[in-house]
Amino acid sequence: MKIIINGRSAEVTATALDRVLIELGYGEARVATAVNGAFVAREMRTKCTLNEGDRLEVVTPRQGG
Repeated sequence: MKIIINGRSAEVTATALDRVLIELGYGEARVATAVNGAFVAREMRTKCTLNEGDRLEVVTPRQGG
């Protein structure tokens, strides 16, 4: 299915957010996620189902000040 990830179109086969992250190479990395503008907590990713055209934002932590 085609979704938008961080502003870019991508094709994924998984539908559960936790599986999509694995498919995209994030594995168990510590990231923040939002689907269609709504934050999805880590513990809710298995229950969050993505649909065709959904917008996924994946943000990795950065150090700095």
